[in-house]
Amino acid sequence: MKSDIKDYIINNFKDDDINTIKNAIEESIADNDEVTLPGLGIFFLLNWEEADDKEKKAIIDRIYKQIQKGI
Repeated sequence: MKSDIKDYIINNFKDDDINTIKNAIEESIADNDEVTLPGLGIFFLLNWEEADDKEKKAIIDRIYKQIQKGI
């Protein structure tokens, strides 16, 4: 992803509280709108960059299980 998209997403939420970020994630998922995927990708990137190996394995395991379910 281009860094200008990353910077835009981060700056867009920089002054928001936790509930605003949570609501943005939930609304993006509920809307099932592909336009929001870059923003969710940035949130995932930020989460991944801060995760230790154990957390990364848990994330990958959850993703793998969901893919196997065929959601």
